[in-house]
Amino acid sequence: MSESTSIRERERQIVDEFSMFDDWMGRYEYLIELGSDLPLIEDRYKTDEFKIKGCQSQVWLRPDYRNGRVYFRADSDAVITKGLIALLVRVLDGELPADIATAPLRFIDEIGMKEHLSSTRKNGLASMIRQIRSYASSVTAEA
Repeated sequence: MSESTSIRERERQIVDEFSMFDDWMGRYEYLIELGSDLPLIEDRYKTDEFKIKGCQSQVWLRPDYRNGRVYFRADSDAVITKGLIALLVRVLDGELPADIATAPLRFIDEIGMKEHLSSTRKNGLASMIRQIRSYASSVTAEA
């Protein structure tokens, strides 16, 4: 399946936004700001069922499948991690499950995120992506 145009457009916007910062301190501050704007999940979903395994921080992700598309709400107890999940939600929210499952998420490398994260945050980011793709794949298989 081909990559969704809107996913790529959102990725491009993020790359453009991050390119406005000359140093990583500014990029981290912006990442934290993005996390503070994240549409949060309700407290009743902050359970083990919605907790992402493999993250050092606590991260909860609640997918919702409606009208053939997947919508996400998330939260984390760590500000950088919350910014990372906010980026993923921003790019993938409201997309078709097949597009979510196969999106290459190039923006992560394009903004240099992987090279500036600690190994534990890289592992957590990989776990978030795996969980999002797993959900999208399972919805696709059920359809």
